[in-house]
Amino acid sequence: MALSDVNAAYITRPVSIAYLAGFSAEPHERLMALAVRPDGATLIVPALEHENAAAHSTGVEVVSWRDGDDPYRLVRSALDDTGRLGVEKDHLTVYAAEALGIREMVDIAPEVRRLRRTKSPGELDKLARAAAITDEVTDEVIGRLAGGISELEVALKLGAAIGARGATPAFDASVQAGPNSAMPHHHPSGRKLASGDLVLLDFGAAFEGYHADTTRMAVVGVPGARQLEIHALVLRAHDAAIDAVRSGTTAGAVDAAARDVIAAAGLGDRFFHRVGHGLGLEVHEDPSLDPGSLTVLEPGMVMTIEPGIYIPGWGGVRIEDDVVVEANGCRLLTHADRALRVVRA
Repeated sequence: MALSDVNAAYITRPVSIAYLAGFSAEPHERLMALAVRPDGATLIVPALEHENAAAHSTGVEVVSWRDGDDPYRLVRSALDDTGRLGVEKDHLTVYAAEALGIREMVDIAPEVRRLRRTKSPGELDKLARAAAITDEVTDEVIGRLAGGISELEVALKLGAAIGARGATPAFDASVQAGPNSAMPHHHPSGRKLASGDLVLLDFGAAFEGYHADTTRMAVVGVPGARQLEIHALVLRAHDAAIDAVRSGTTAGAVDAAARDVIAAAGLGDRFFHRVGHGLGLEVHEDPSLDPGSLTVLEPGMVMTIEPGIYIPGWGGVRIEDDVVVEANGCRLLTHADRALRVVRA
């Protein structure tokens, strides 16, 4: 469904508003909406966001409402009694639908996501800056790791190093030591890094709203043979997937390139997530590089490549980079050393 197939659009997801109007905010429980008509657009915001919205939005009229007002009155006025209304069904409440008196609605969320999949040169510049900051922080923080530091302390160091470079954390950093590294979404704990631990760092910087996402591995003290073997295997899978990325191939083919390497080593059951996901205004967005996906990659798409192997009770290894799809391959945005970094016990 194209935006041209509706009489007007009522857009409420903050990330969609940021993409279409240039203004980024989290309104929490208050209504924020973009009303788009053939002759223009109106951004409706809470009064406490009016000044920021007027300064940072582009190509829209900004109106605001105060606590105690009916914000849907402004929306109805901005939409001007439309017929077929485009909405983001996954973000539309029944209350809003009734308050607006929608007669016929069309889901335009997939079209907005499709528009966001391919990045403009300006977006690519911001993603590259986020990735460069992430690389710098990777080298700084891994260089300061040592036995006796807790996972939580490492996560705080990552956030501070990102902030010192004028960026914000793209998401809550994942710091996983020893057996905790076998849990892909483990949250940092008070566990202290100990001799022999694998240490997995999954984090990223966000620059002007655009996100990087990377994972690097370290080991406390002398690495064991099994740790070196698994790390080398994951790196081969990672490189195979990156070699497969190019315009015209499918997301599933990229996933298969990594998965086949790990399966051939007899550890296919230990790689149980997709090989990557899109990056942009959100840290997880389209395209999703799922097994078997028929989504065709296009120039300007940005995504992660992040195969992993997770062995309960022993540990896990994941290596992740951010790439831009190009006609004959891809361009890496993240460049920090992918080796198994050795830190002092």
